[in-house]
Amino acid sequence: MSKIVLITGATSGIGKACAVKYAVAGYDLIITGRRAERLTALKEELEQVNGIKILALVFDVQDRKAVDHHLASLPAEWQNIDILINNAGLAAGRDLFDDADMEDWETMLNTNVHGLLYVSKAVLPYMVALKKGHIVNIGSVAGKEVYERGNVYCASKFAVDAISQGMRIDLLRHNIRVTSINPGAVETEFSEVRFKGDKEKATATYNGLTPLTGEDIADTIFYCTQLPPHVCINDLVITCTQQAGT
Repeated sequence: MSKIVLITGATSGIGKACAVKYAVAGYDLIITGRRAERLTALKEELEQVNGIKILALVFDVQDRKAVDHHLASLPAEWQNIDILINNAGLAAGRDLFDDADMEDWETMLNTNVHGLLYVSKAVLPYMVALKKGHIVNIGSVAGKEVYERGNVYCASKFAVDAISQGMRIDLLRHNIRVTSINPGAVETEFSEVRFKGDKEKATATYNGLTPLTGEDIADTIFYCTQLPPHVCINDLVITCTQQAGT
């Protein structure tokens, strides 16, 4: 029986790199994202090149009803999920607390926190039935240390850290492993999204650094999920060499 990995936010960055990594390794994939054209193109490319099966589901993890509709009643052949990678997430704005946009705050909390919870709750019954599984939550160094103008983005990633710890404790009885991966600066579309399309500001984020790539994080996640069943890397912080913290 082939192994299945479910990856949220698979249309770019770390999520896309994970999809490629696991496809090359022969996993069947469930990939989700908001951008249908990108998701379809990725599905077609990876299926053709790697000879695997892919289920592509278009929805926004912020939408609880959509998450339940797509994930809570998967076809039987897609229910034996070995790995869930909760990758969907974003930063919106980088403003001082008193100048920040409430809609940016709500978008970050709804995606980074609520979305992770919705997806996890929808997928967990499959893992519980199998009495095994591995959940990988993508946190951030911003979930370890608060920085100026980070405020609610940092809060959302601190929440991911706490949720990961709570999951790890509560799911032990089901033999489900939980790993929190906390990257520093990764050069993806992340900064462009944060600065709402301002490419100059996005590029300046990486001045003086050789940032991590999505592939660097995908390699790390893959390693963590290939360890023997009795081994779990609980919490891992990864930065580029020039970055000591946030």
